[in-house]
Amino acid sequence: MHAFESLTDLPRQLCHPAVRDLAWVLVSPPLLAQTPWRQRHPLSASGWASRPESLADWLRALDRQPESLDQWLAQAASRRLGLYYERLWQFALAQAPDVTLLAANLPIRIAGQTLGELDLLLRDDEGVHHLELAIKLYLGPRHGDGGNPSEWLGPGSHDRLDLKLEHLSQHQLPLSSSPESRQVLDQLNAQPTSAELWLGGYLFYPWPGNCTAPQGANPGHLRGHWLRHNDLEDFLGQAEGPWQPLPRQSWLSPAISEASECWTTERFAEWREQLQPDSPARLLVRLAADGDGRWKEAERAFLVSDRWPLAPL
Repeated sequence: MHAFESLTDLPRQLCHPAVRDLAWVLVSPPLLAQTPWRQRHPLSASGWASRPESLADWLRALDRQPESLDQWLAQAASRRLGLYYERLWQFALAQAPDVTLLAANLPIRIAGQTLGELDLLLRDDEGVHHLELAIKLYLGPRHGDGGNPSEWLGPGSHDRLDLKLEHLSQHQLPLSSSPESRQVLDQLNAQPTSAELWLGGYLFYPWPGNCTAPQGANPGHLRGHWLRHNDLEDFLGQAEGPWQPLPRQSWLSPAISEASECWTTERFAEWREQLQPDSPARLLVRLAADGDGRWKEAERAFLVSDRWPLAPL
C-alpha cells in the first residue's frame, strides 16, 4: 500500500514515546484499501519513500535527541488525538526531503465565515497536493456481518465510518477546488493538482462475535477487540495478562513499558472495581515480555459500557 511497509516494526524499536508515535504515524498501514476519493501517503514522492532506510535513520537519530519534537508538540494547546496526529505529520513533512509543506490547517473563509480548513497543502515532484488526514478507531457490530461501513462506530458512539467517508468526499476534499479557495491558494502560488486523503487507525472486532471487516478495508489493517463490562472476566480468562489501561495520548503506537511500570494483577483489579457501569470506553493493552527486558504490546481491546452504543447515530 505504501513505501514504508518494510519499517512497520520500527516503532517497537524506539524508546521515546512521541518518537514512537511519530514513527507509527509515518509507517503504519491505512485502514482502507478502497476509498471514495484517492488515497495517497503524504510522503509518497519524498526522498524517504525512495530510500526507506534513510527515514529509519532519521527517526533513530530523533529518538536519541527528541528535543525538537518535544518542543514542537508543546506548542499545541490541545491534546486531542486527531490534532496530535496532525502535528506529528506536520513535523515530519517540514523536514522530509523533496517535500515542501506550504500550509497546514489553512482556513477557507467567505464574508468572515469559515467554510472549513485544508489539513495539508504540500508540493513535491508530483505537483501540489491538498491532503486530508484522519486517525480513526472504529468498533464493528456484534450483530451483523460488518461489511457495511455504517455498522462501524467510534468508541464514543459519536462517529461512524460511512459518515466520515461521506464528509471527506463531499465536503473536506472538494474544498480546495471551490471558488472560495481560489484566492487563498493563488496567494500561495499553490493551486492543487489533486486532493487526496490518508486514513490511519485501528479496527476493533467484537468479543465475543464474528463480524467481518468493512467493505474496502485494507487486508493488512491494524486491529484489536472490543467487549462490554459484563464480558471482561471471561475475556481475561482466555487472554493471559498483564493488562492495563492506556491513556488517550498513548493510543497510537504499540505500547511499551519497563518491567517496573507494568501494572500488577492487584492494581488492575482495583482499577476495575472503580469503573462505573456507564464510564467512557477505555483502551486496554496486554503486555508481553520481550528479549530486551521491556514489556511490549501483544494485544489491545476496548472496554465499553454494557449499554454501548450509548445512542443511535
